[in-house]
Amino acid sequence: MMRWILIGALLGLLLVFPQLLAVVAVVVAALLSQPILVAFGLGLAAGIRLRTPGRWAR
Repeated sequence: MMRWILIGALLGLLLVFPQLLAVVAVVVAALLSQPILVAFGLGLAAGIRLRTPGRWAR
């Protein structure tokens, strides 16, 4: 839900201030040029989580 609100806010700002599109494009290009940030983002998108045991084994 929060993701859609943020995307809507960004699109609304782009409609009001069209020059922000260039700024957003530069920021995205800068982030994609950093391999560690790309790997971190892909890890978050894949939903990799450590499994924790539900109960202790006896």
